[in-house]
Amino acid sequence: MKYDRLLCILTLLFASSLRAETPHIFFLMADDLGWGQTSYRGHPILKTPNLDAMAANGLRFERFYAGNPVCSPTRACVLTGRTNERTGVMSHGYALRLQEKTIAQALKSAGYTTGHFGKWHLNGFSGPGAPVLKEDPRSPSAFGFDEWVSATNFIDMDPYLGRMGVPEQIKGESSQVVVDEAIKFIEKRLPEGKPLFAVLWFGSPHSPFKATAEDRAAFEGISDADKSHHAEIMAMDRAIGSLRTKMKDIGIAANTLMVFNSDNGGLPEVKPSATGGLRGNKGQVYEGGLRVPGIIEWPSKIKPRITSFPAGVVDLFPTVADIVGLPKEVFIEPTDGVSLRKLLDGEIGARPKPLGFRFGNKIAMTDNRYKIVGKPNRAEGYELYDLETDPTESKDISAQQPEVYERLKKQIEAWDASVTASFNGKDYPEGKVSPPDPRSIPWTTSPMYQPWIAKWQDYWAFKSAAARKNKRKKAP
Repeated sequence: MKYDRLLCILTLLFASSLRAETPHIFFLMADDLGWGQTSYRGHPILKTPNLDAMAANGLRFERFYAGNPVCSPTRACVLTGRTNERTGVMSHGYALRLQEKTIAQALKSAGYTTGHFGKWHLNGFSGPGAPVLKEDPRSPSAFGFDEWVSATNFIDMDPYLGRMGVPEQIKGESSQVVVDEAIKFIEKRLPEGKPLFAVLWFGSPHSPFKATAEDRAAFEGISDADKSHHAEIMAMDRAIGSLRTKMKDIGIAANTLMVFNSDNGGLPEVKPSATGGLRGNKGQVYEGGLRVPGIIEWPSKIKPRITSFPAGVVDLFPTVADIVGLPKEVFIEPTDGVSLRKLLDGEIGARPKPLGFRFGNKIAMTDNRYKIVGKPNRAEGYELYDLETDPTESKDISAQQPEVYERLKKQIEAWDASVTASFNGKDYPEGKVSPPDPRSIPWTTSPMYQPWIAKWQDYWAFKSAAARKNKRKKAP
C-alpha cells in the first residue's frame, strides 16, 4: 500500500534523528482492577508493594482514565490514541479494524522491536482466552508486533496461549507467565541493540477467580471468591516486581518508560469495594467504571510526584510519539489523546482537550474540573458534576451551573457526532470501513478453532465458562 511505504520512509527518516536517550517502553495493564485496589490508595486488605514502589518512583495519577468501562475498547484506545468506537471496537470481543494505525506499527518503523504478551482481545472473539492462532487475520502480527505470546481474552492459572500462533499451555500463575515471556523477549532481543516496546496485558483479576492456596491464605474473613480475586492481584503485583527487578539487574531500568493501568473500573460484586468509594463500576461511565490506577515510571527522566492532571490511555500513543519524535503521519485523525511529555517534567496547567467516553447508550465527558454524563434516555439531557468538590458524583449541579452545562453539552454532542462519523469510516482514505467489521462471536464457533476444541475441553477455565453459560440459560 502507498501509505505503508510513505510511513516507512518518514519514520525511518525520523528514526535517524531520534532523541539521544530513546527509552525502552513497556505498557502493563491489569484486567478489571479498580481504582481503589492498591495499597498506595489505602485498600483495607490488599498489599501491593511493587505497584506502591512504582508509584513512589514515578508519576502517580489521581485521575487516570480507561478508554471505556469495558476491556476490548480500552485496548483499542491504547494502541491507536483514539476513542474505541472510532476504531470499530464498540464493546468487549469486537475486532480492531485493519485500517487503523497502531503504536506498535509506528515504533517498529522507527527501529523498535515490538512484543505482545498476554490478553489480546482485539480479534473479534468472545469467551475465555484461547490461543491466538497464526491464521487469525487480526493477530498481533497484523498490528505491528514482531513477537507475541497471546490469548483471545482473559487468562488464568496454567493458561493456553498462542506463541506466534502455535497453541501452547504454559503452566503457572498467569501474571507470572506473562512476565516470564516478556523477560525471554528482553533477553533475546536486547543484544540486537534496538530499543524495545512490549505490551503486557494481564488476565488478572478478571473472573473466574483462580489463585494458589498460598496466595489465598493471605486473606481471611472474606468469601472464597473474594479471596481468590485479591490473591490474583497480589500475584500480579509480585510478577510486576520480578519484571522491575530483572530490568535493574540487566541495567535497563533507568531508561525504561513503564506504564501501569487497568482496562476499566472495578467489579461491583467484589468486597471490600474495588473502586475506592467512587460511584459506579465496570460497565458504567461514572468514575468507578472509568477511573483506574495509573502510573508512569521512567527513572532517568521523572522525578517522583503525584498529579491530579486528568489523563487516560488515549494519551499514551501521543506521548510516546512526542518522546520518540515520530511524524504526525503515524496517526489517523482525529485522535482523542494528548501528549503528556511535558507533564513528565512538571505540572502544565489545564488539560487542553476533554476526555470523552461512549459505551452503548451511555456517554460522558470530563474536561478538567467538571464532568457531564448522559441520562439513560439522552433526550432527557445530561447530569453535571464538579469532580473537584464532588469526586463521588453525588450531586447533579446542571441547574446550578447552566453556563458550564451548556458549554459541555455543546462539546459532548459535537464529539459524539465526530465519533459516529469515524465509526462510519469517514477517517479512512477509502471513506468507508473496508473490510466490513466482523461480527463478534465465541471462539468455540469459529471454524479456525474446531480442530482444537476436543484437545482443550478438559481445561478448567473452559469448563468453568461453559458451566456459567449453562447456568445462565437455565435461569428463569
